Amino acid sequence: MFRTFDILLIVVMTVAATITYSIKHKAETVLDDVHKLDAEIKLERDTIDLLKADWALATQPNRLARLADTFKADLKLQPTESTQIVQPNEMPMMKANVGLSDAIEAGLAPDARKTDEVRPAPARNDTARAASTKTDTIKTGSVKR
Repeated sequence: MFRTFDILLIVVMTVAATITYSIKHKAETVLDDVHKLDAEIKLERDTIDLLKADWALATQPNRLARLADTFKADLKLQPTESTQIVQPNEMPMMKANVGLSDAIEAGLAPDARKTDEVRPAPARNDTARAASTKTDTIKTGSVKR
């Protein structure tokens, strides 16, 4: 009986050692994965830093001025005039800001204020004739024929 107990303890110790070794092996594998991810993160951060430095170099005003002078004939760039800059109050009104009188003046239906949908006003006699013409005969100037 004493020998059976010894054999049982040896089997339990062997199983415990096997489980401990497998846990240690899994932990080392996970640690290797963590080190690989850390290396990848460091590489990505270094790449981002390099790209930021490259962007700063590429967007230097002196460099851009030299490039603009070099390719002036090809690009045909002109300085921006102060009249080209638009103030916020000069911007066209948004659809939500259009009042009922503005909608009527613009030729929109009077109920355009009630819904989000903007519908054209009912056709008059002169617009009804224009709508009946074929669209192929309309010349917009944007397409060469």
